[in-house]
Amino acid sequence: MKRTLLLLLSLLWAPLGLAAFDHGHAAWDVLLKRHVVVSASGSASTVRYAALKADRAQLRSYLEALSAVTEGEYRGWTKPEQLAFLINAYNAFTVELILGRYPDLASIKDLGSVLQSPWRKKFFRLLGESQHLDGIEHDLIRAPGAFDDPRIHFAVVCASIGCPMLRNEAFTPGRLDAQLDDGLSRFLSDPARNRFEADSGTLKVSRIFDWYRQDFERGQKGFDTLQAVFARHADQLAGTAEARASIRAGRYRLEFLPYDWALNDAR
Repeated sequence: MKRTLLLLLSLLWAPLGLAAFDHGHAAWDVLLKRHVVVSASGSASTVRYAALKADRAQLRSYLEALSAVTEGEYRGWTKPEQLAFLINAYNAFTVELILGRYPDLASIKDLGSVLQSPWRKKFFRLLGESQHLDGIEHDLIRAPGAFDDPRIHFAVVCASIGCPMLRNEAFTPGRLDAQLDDGLSRFLSDPARNRFEADSGTLKVSRIFDWYRQDFERGQKGFDTLQAVFARHADQLAGTAEARASIRAGRYRLEFLPYDWALNDAR
């Protein structure tokens, strides 16, 4: 009798398990595959916002699933599950923010004002709280001891040309580490945002490395200096053996490039 009761309970609970949060982020993955255009080099991407706007109901359904997650549920997840959730949430809510004004904007900065940046607008709920994009990135992802991973700067995307590419796939817990490594490599492979100029001996890199220098100097993920980041990725930054040797040896003048805030629109 007891075994029969347990079996019946397990059958009743099975549908609840199926209804649990989808850590494969399948709904978001479908939208990314449909609307993100990856460059021929594989190091940059743009978004078909006009077409994505037609799929806004699907996007909002995914956002509702994100907002439905409670803090208690979130705390019961593994670290990779948590980080994949937060990165996807940042990127998906950023797209939703853009669609709210599209096509009448040239940059995400157009959504801000003198009194408030677009990243401080509370326009969604997450983990039971009214939240903004800065809250996800700085309070949840970058909080000391939370994840301690500087590679996130090449995963969260602020809808701008100067940002790392928005991947045409969702971040998932099982592949997260490889996806973060790949994001950094792809970003450093893009000469529009990072390049070594042999004639002047200058390594010109994205201003992201200036803004978040401290995140790369804490010994996290094997990085304790910016030089260590560039040395490890010399193959992506330079096309000749001589130039790569210069980068690995630290023989260069470092310069931060202007940031391109133009919308990453595929139109």
